[in-house]
Amino acid sequence: MSKPKDESGPRDPYFIAMQDALTKAGIATPTLVIDRARLNANIDTLMGHLPDGMGYRIVAKSLPSLNLITHIRERSGTDRLMTFNLPMLLALSEAMPEASQLLGKPLPIQAARQYFEDLPADKTEAADHIQWLIDTPERLAQYAELANDQDRILKINLELDVGLHRGGFEPGSTLGETLKAINVNPNLEMAGFMGYEPHIPALPTTLGWRDKALKGAWAIYQEALAQAALVFGGDRIAQLTRNAAGSPTYRYYEDTSLANEISAGSCLVKPTHFDSELLEPHLPASFIATPVIKSLPTTRMPGLEFADGAKRSWDPNYSKTVFIYGGHWLADPVDPPGLAYNSTFGRSSNQEMLNGGPDLSIDPDEFVFFRPHQSEAVFLQFGDIAIYDAGEIVDMWPVFPASA
Repeated sequence: MSKPKDESGPRDPYFIAMQDALTKAGIATPTLVIDRARLNANIDTLMGHLPDGMGYRIVAKSLPSLNLITHIRERSGTDRLMTFNLPMLLALSEAMPEASQLLGKPLPIQAARQYFEDLPADKTEAADHIQWLIDTPERLAQYAELANDQDRILKINLELDVGLHRGGFEPGSTLGETLKAINVNPNLEMAGFMGYEPHIPALPTTLGWRDKALKGAWAIYQEALAQAALVFGGDRIAQLTRNAAGSPTYRYYEDTSLANEISAGSCLVKPTHFDSELLEPHLPASFIATPVIKSLPTTRMPGLEFADGAKRSWDPNYSKTVFIYGGHWLADPVDPPGLAYNSTFGRSSNQEMLNGGPDLSIDPDEFVFFRPHQSEAVFLQFGDIAIYDAGEIVDMWPVFPASA
């Protein structure tokens, strides 16, 4: 076992400039920061990849802020959203009633009923633009009853299992009967399919497994479309929403022969879980910034002080300690370089301990920066998002209420 190398070093000028902007803005608590220039570059990268005719649907759970979604809508030119829970569905219906919303997971029927009860009377047009995701014949029956009770037509999008095995329809008799049930019900309208395949990039390339899985997913989707064509006719199929992909897989789609729209959100802010080969053109654009409360020249473990010297001599990254404001986030420290969590001391949501090497230099009230692992839950933990651009904090964007 080789001796660990000292990973500490000088701070990145990029983060020093962001720290100066936060200080100038009077921010002194843990804050989620989005770099607007990088966000814009990521939007342009995504849109530049899409083939002619391919639509883009914004994944709202990964970008949980009305201001953030509005900014992306304006820059990308899309009016399509993917929505995941009742509070989000209502908020977007009120703020953007003209937008097309596709449910990204099936909504329990009681939540769907609550939507119609809570939707403001002057925003009822929003309900006409919603595609309700259905994964079983039983859920379709529930939504058929809701459509009848509401005396309105509900647009139905069928979830396909294209290999993720998280539920949904596969080609076959159950799908066929479901398509027929939609076709004969005057209160239901077949709106499209959704086939999500985030498992594919995680598969090994050995023996062509990843390519086989991708081709298999597309074959399942194509077979489902063929079944739908038998019920609704080929011309109708061409008009359906054929949704696919997510941030990890959108670059697989180079034409519209199968899917005619892709969904993505996380790649625009790029948390660490999206550091993949396919997303290499995208830039990290979201960071957690939190002040240092205490900066200590040595690391001392409670009750284990006798072992501190030996630990430091073996691992120089154990030399110094900082305690930060808050902590225990799904995130990795990225600046100053070389900081790491102390597994012996343990995690803390109050004052997290981080250790660094002998060259670590950071004072109380300066900021440690982290990259989130994901955006959908982490973004909701800090209140308003600080928008960083050209060396300044130029705006604060509220986030959605925390919800599953």
